[in-house]
Amino acid sequence: MTALDGWWPYVFIAVAGWLATDIWRWLGVLTGNRLREDSEALNWVRAVATALVAAVVAKLIVYPTGVLEASPLWLRLGSVTVGAAAFFAAGQRPAVGIGTSITALAVGLYMLGF
Repeated sequence: MTALDGWWPYVFIAVAGWLATDIWRWLGVLTGNRLREDSEALNWVRAVATALVAAVVAKLIVYPTGVLEASPLWLRLGSVTVGAAAFFAAGQRPAVGIGTSITALAVGLYMLGF
């Protein structure tokens, strides 16, 4: 029995997983270098990426899981509203909006006794 007898499946999974994703990353880099900043293809990619992030955030707000499931909907919506207002008031800085939303949610949960 050698030291690598039980490890070959893990090595295979790591190499296969790396190859399966790394090829697409390199193709993305090569293709992305040829795109203009104002191209329709890049605008489409940005729109799809933004829509996916918005969908995930909306799902977390409306249909939460885990600890958020116990929090009231009005608190989750209020936290997002406060965070969005802070985001725009701070000159569209994502860190400010995210931090404000998290803080508002944490303070609300604390005041409700969670």
